[in-house]
Parts: sequence; C-alpha cells; structure tokens
Amino acid sequence: MKTLTLVRHGKSSWDYDVSDKDRPLKQRGINDAILVSNAIKKDFAQPDAVFSSPANRALHTCAIFMQELGFDLSKLTVTDALYDFGGSSVIDFIKHLDESYKNIMIFGHNHAFTSISNIFGNKSIDNLSTSGLVSIRFDANRWADIDKGITELIIFPKQLK
Repeated sequence: MKTLTLVRHGKSSWDYDVSDKDRPLKQRGINDAILVSNAIKKDFAQPDAVFSSPANRALHTCAIFMQELGFDLSKLTVTDALYDFGGSSVIDFIKHLDESYKNIMIFGHNHAFTSISNIFGNKSIDNLSTSGLVSIRFDANRWADIDKGITELIIFPKQLK
C-alpha cells in the first residue's frame, strides 16, 4: 500500500515586486494552512517523507504543516521537480520515489495538484484550493505502479470556517 497526500500552497501575496518563486504567503494563506493542519492533527499518520517545491509560498505552507503536526524536519526534502504547474514533472517525481516510502506528503502548485488528484483519485474535484489537501491510497507496492487509487480525504479551508 502507498499513500500520497498533496497539499497546495497557501494563498500567496502579489503585493511585492518579486519573482514567482519568491512570492510570500498572505496572512490568509498562513491562517488557512494552520486551520487545515489542525483539522487533520488527530488522525493523520506522520509520513515517511515530506517533499516541497522550493517556491517560498509552498515551502512556508510546508513549514506550517510540519510545525503544527509535529513532523520531524529531517524528513523534509525540497525539490525543483515540484515547482511544476502542469503535473508531468510531479507525476514523474512520484513514480520514481524510493520504494521504502509507504506514506508521503508533497507541497506544491496548481494546476498540477488538481490534475494529479483527478488522475489518481476516485473523487473528482474542480479545483484544489489554496491550502487544500487531498490524500489518496493506492493498492500498489511500488510507486511506479500506482494507478487509480482511493481518495480518502479532501479538505478545503472554506469547509472549516
């Protein structure tokens, strides 16, 4: 069994003249990441590994989740493969994960994460909102073999307000 949890970065700010990778979170993005991470705190199993896009907004969202959930920071790897908006780079990254990982969590971007949620999950979503989370379980022993899985959890911040 393999479990993939996707978290889209929190709401980012366009108020600064910075590159796309350097855009920070808005206060709403921070608040929503805290809200969603606290909503899963009780029942969420600590992943074997956590991966994040290097974009400031994704990495900050990841840091909030890891802090709120008490995840070991040594499990975090930042990778350019997740700075992807279409999804092909993210899918390739997932398919080549170390087979010792059973449960992973990744932080990244749309439209990639909405597409991946719909490609691999059995519940369709129109848009993975900022700070939104989707967890999919696969009946597979190898990441390379994942196909259609069972969408076990979908959380959008607006559901919690």
